[in-house]
Amino acid sequence: MINYKEFVLDNGLQVLVHEDPSSEMAVVNLLYKVGSRNEKTGKTGLAHYFEHLMFSGSQNIPAFDSALERAGGSSNAFTNTDITNYYITLPAVNLETALWLESDRMLQLSLQDKHIHTQKQVVIEEFKQRYLNQPYGDAMHHLRSLAFEQHPYRWPTIGEKIADIEQFEKIDLVDFYQNHYTPDNAVLCIAGKVNFEDVRRRVDHWFGEIPRGAQAKEAPVSEPLQKKKKSKQVFGNVPTEALYKVYRIPGRLEEGFLSCDLITDVLSFGRSAVLEQKLVKNDAIFASCQAYVLGNIDPGLLVVTGKLEKGVAAEEGEIALEKVLEDFKKRAIPDQVLQKIKNQTEAMKTYESVSLLGRAMRLAYYAYLGNTSLINDEYDRKMEISGEQIQQAAMTYLDNDVSSVVYYKCQA
Repeated sequence: MINYKEFVLDNGLQVLVHEDPSSEMAVVNLLYKVGSRNEKTGKTGLAHYFEHLMFSGSQNIPAFDSALERAGGSSNAFTNTDITNYYITLPAVNLETALWLESDRMLQLSLQDKHIHTQKQVVIEEFKQRYLNQPYGDAMHHLRSLAFEQHPYRWPTIGEKIADIEQFEKIDLVDFYQNHYTPDNAVLCIAGKVNFEDVRRRVDHWFGEIPRGAQAKEAPVSEPLQKKKKSKQVFGNVPTEALYKVYRIPGRLEEGFLSCDLITDVLSFGRSAVLEQKLVKNDAIFASCQAYVLGNIDPGLLVVTGKLEKGVAAEEGEIALEKVLEDFKKRAIPDQVLQKIKNQTEAMKTYESVSLLGRAMRLAYYAYLGNTSLINDEYDRKMEISGEQIQQAAMTYLDNDVSSVVYYKCQA
């Protein structure tokens, strides 16, 4: 159980406070409700680009990290399809510094040409190193564009292509910043050795006069129902072939999502898991194989991926995989297997609650989902799911006829 109190400023900023007097530290976690799902074709990668740009300085703070380090703090951030999350850890006595820093870049980020150019080059280099020059690095680009036809999930967070990043103009950046980096589009969570009333006063001082966003937020285009299987061959300089197969599943808050999450736990968690035992350990087809859900707020994907043994074709691997999945749908999940994955769920919940930062991040994320109390009751819902419900979800969603698959082939 994570205790918290919350309030909302007149400008729409939602604030959560988690008091932990056992710590001498404080965490300031600022989540913006913007990710790659809020981008448009031809302007992809903006949310991730802003993750970098937000550290370039603001009107009153030319060097964000230097100002924070003088207060004994550290910071970082991440972007995904749905959110951008900035977090600061520092001694609780220096909380004011973190609030000053975050409020200044929310109100008046420095969009000087030199910062725009520098961060553009950083992001382009990251694109090349992580996605173009790594074996299998572009696999998710191909997989997403195959699985989604209209929804912005069809490109990764880094962006659809380097040309989009190269062509960002200042007007694009100003518009994106003013539309998304506003108090009414953010969740602020402050945790640690803090007092609720004191936090309320300080937050109101630093954020209370920042105006709401002037533009209405547009919902992403809905993805049409997939009616047939889609596949694609990709060739690259890789040591062995690989298989990437996805199935459409409900969004993060929709009925069926938690069951799909448990499907991947049964299939993929531990050395005794189904995929490991039947495709890796006792067969000569896959060198590795795993399953996971992407966990998107909108309907997303359950992914099964694996590297094949040398000389084995990805298409051959898919045939073996489908046999295993069809058998999985027909056989009841043993009680001991179900208990094992639920024990893991419990262990993960405990682990995520150990660190102050982890608690702050989770509180902010569940507030973003629209129901902060889910942080304390979603675990109970997941633990109540039966083996029969998991099996039913597998029969519903692991449908080969409406899957999407990328065969990653060795370059001839």
